[in-house]
Formats: sequence, structure tokens, C-alpha cells
Amino acid sequence: MSNVRPIMRQIVKHNGTVYLAGQVARNAPDGDVTAQTKDILDAIDKLLAEAGTDKTKLLQAQIWLTDITTQFSDMNAVWNAWVDEATAPARACVQAQLASPQYKVEIMVTAAA
Repeated sequence: MSNVRPIMRQIVKHNGTVYLAGQVARNAPDGDVTAQTKDILDAIDKLLAEAGTDKTKLLQAQIWLTDITTQFSDMNAVWNAWVDEATAPARACVQAQLASPQYKVEIMVTAAA
């Protein structure tokens, strides 16, 4: 038996709100920012469905890019194709060093249940 304890959950539901952990590209870790963003948004769709909600109920999104100058427009094109303009959440996007150099983007969202 291992004494390693989990440090986080992918989904937390509290008082009618769903919080997702930051998502990185698990199926496209070596892809460009476009491929990574698509992979992340697919994962977000699945996690939201598992929590009983969907992207039309997004409240907030936080996006981290490793190079906002060169990656923002490509990430944003994928985001804009995915999100519904009528239900788009409040959003922040900043540049940051991510946990592994292979990742170019990380996205975390909050949604109504």
C-alpha cells in the first residue's frame, strides 16, 4: 500500500457550482497550441458532462499560455469556435511558465451545475 495521497481532484462540486482543475493536453502533449487547445477543450467537455453540466453554463475561464505574443491568436481561434457567444464566460488569459515544458496552454473553468 502506498502512502502517496492525491493532491487534487479533476472536478469539485459545491453549492451548485462546478470547479474543474487546470487542464493540459494529455492526448496532444507535443502538439502546437492549436492541437493542445482542442485537446483541452474536448477534455473540459467530458469533465463538465461527468459533472452534469456543459459549456453553456460556464461562468469563468482562466487560460495560461507559455508565450502569449505568439500563441494567443491560435488559441483564441480554437476557443472562439468552441464557446457559444451567447453564453461565453468571464475570462482571463495570461502568460506563465507551466509545469512541464511540453505544455503550451492550460485552461481552468468554473461552471454552474
